[in-house]
Amino acid sequence: MLNISVKNIIKPLSLLGLISLTAWFINTSIDKNAGGQEKSYIISASSYQLLQTELASLNVQPTHQLAIINAVAVSLNIEQLAQLHAQLDIQVTENYKVEMSGGNAWGKRKWQPKSVVNDLIEASAAHSAYNFGDGVTIGFLDTGLDQLEGTSSGLGLSTDLYGKDKFWGTYDAINNSISNYSNEESGHGTHVASIAGNADYDVYGKVYGVAPNASLVGIKAFDAEGKATYADVIRGIDWALQVKDQINLKVLNMSFSGPARSYYWEDPLNQAVMKAWQAGIVVVASAGNSGPDPMTIGVPGNVPYIITVGAMTDNYTASYVNDDKVATFSAAGPTVEGFVKPEIVAPGGHLSGLMAFDTQIVQDHPEFHDGGRYFEMSGTSQAAGVISGVVALMLTQDPTLTPDEVKCRLMDSAHAAFNNSGELAYSVFQQGSGMVNVADALLSTASGCANQALDIAQDLAGSDHFFGPANINSDGNFYVEGLGDEYVWKLNESNLDGDTIIWRMNYAVNALDWKNTASTDTIIWRMNVETDTIIWRMNFETDTIIWRMSVADSSTGIDVNNWVEQQ
Repeated sequence: MLNISVKNIIKPLSLLGLISLTAWFINTSIDKNAGGQEKSYIISASSYQLLQTELASLNVQPTHQLAIINAVAVSLNIEQLAQLHAQLDIQVTENYKVEMSGGNAWGKRKWQPKSVVNDLIEASAAHSAYNFGDGVTIGFLDTGLDQLEGTSSGLGLSTDLYGKDKFWGTYDAINNSISNYSNEESGHGTHVASIAGNADYDVYGKVYGVAPNASLVGIKAFDAEGKATYADVIRGIDWALQVKDQINLKVLNMSFSGPARSYYWEDPLNQAVMKAWQAGIVVVASAGNSGPDPMTIGVPGNVPYIITVGAMTDNYTASYVNDDKVATFSAAGPTVEGFVKPEIVAPGGHLSGLMAFDTQIVQDHPEFHDGGRYFEMSGTSQAAGVISGVVALMLTQDPTLTPDEVKCRLMDSAHAAFNNSGELAYSVFQQGSGMVNVADALLSTASGCANQALDIAQDLAGSDHFFGPANINSDGNFYVEGLGDEYVWKLNESNLDGDTIIWRMNYAVNALDWKNTASTDTIIWRMNVETDTIIWRMNFETDTIIWRMSVADSSTGIDVNNWVEQQ
């Protein structure tokens, strides 16, 4: 995951740091000595052409054209920003810096690891029916994508099971260039992509990738150290929309997560993500590795439309499911707007994937590399890669499925975790609908069970924005409005030990109520913008503090993959 480092010269006047310049120029907190210093901003206006004209009059050249959200990234000093605002009604947010965070990793060296993911998610039945994700392209918005071969000659990420080329190359969003060979210096993007699409076999003849015949394309927005900007990520999404029909790009994997600085609809990166979903691309995002506490889902996983993925682990016993558990690092909901997230969980503990020996991650943590091609890694990034592969299988079987229908069937067919007393082992804010199951997802005929209460066109137009069904009771526990006690997350009860877990479907008659519920007329929580503390309240009439979350550290940001203990 990638971490945005921000040194604000502007005090945010809203939750995301989206600046209301009118109020800002009246009550500015800018360092007066910084007037001539340029800073990179993302600036949007209702008229994209007029914005270009006004910038030209200032003799400044944008670094990024972000037409997908009617915006540009441009470096301006304070006087230039003031002049632009005087001429045009604009919205401004800082072009947040993004960097990969470090930490400790745990695990052990392995040689030619076993393929276990496809058995855990019951993808083997699809493979037996010769569904390998053919005809679908998955894009990986990440650190790049190496054309690595596995241990089987010619197989891996460059060719499919039949020896046909499946690699579309890489778009470098940092340098705005296209190449057949990615300058993948980190290793993260290649590892995630191999979880979804590796065509190599293990020593037992089992294929590694969930969708080994899916075509792959890299969208590089992060460098060797995992650093990028919002503008680079948005430009990568914009490129995906431009080429989606040419290369049949149906799935876009986003294995990164960062803190929400506003409501989901105000964040420019989220706006681009919503445009991708609206255009027919299934967006799969990691929940983030900041769990297990509630309200840790970040950007872009907090977008209600997309598929947000949490991580589970087999507890190093692949053939014994009763000790499975949700990984302690897996981020949990609800979102700021009250939506239940993640929608689904997938294997994300100690997964083996392809990674070149000379990449930055391997250099930093050689103990997880097998000395050949494989590297062991944990995270919701890897779990997102699993789901991207599953979506490719679903679209191979039925290419007519819309993103909303894919999401509906994934949630409808997931297997929730129960304890031996028949109660939910984890709250819906931790496991969503439950563990992905490929066999049941391909059998599902469900429809109308995802996003039907939302209107993405109105959302993007700014006409309507939406809030979810989550709330918080007087005991400080989160619950889903209108549902029973089984949907209350009792925060003082630890349930991440994974004792006697039973995965099964259809755990509640009213299960779909939280999956397809939204409103526009209720703000459940609010923020005290006068302090460095977000204060969540039941309503506007009481000052009772229900939940607190510090936002004092503005340097926190998007992570591609925090280092977490292998689980």
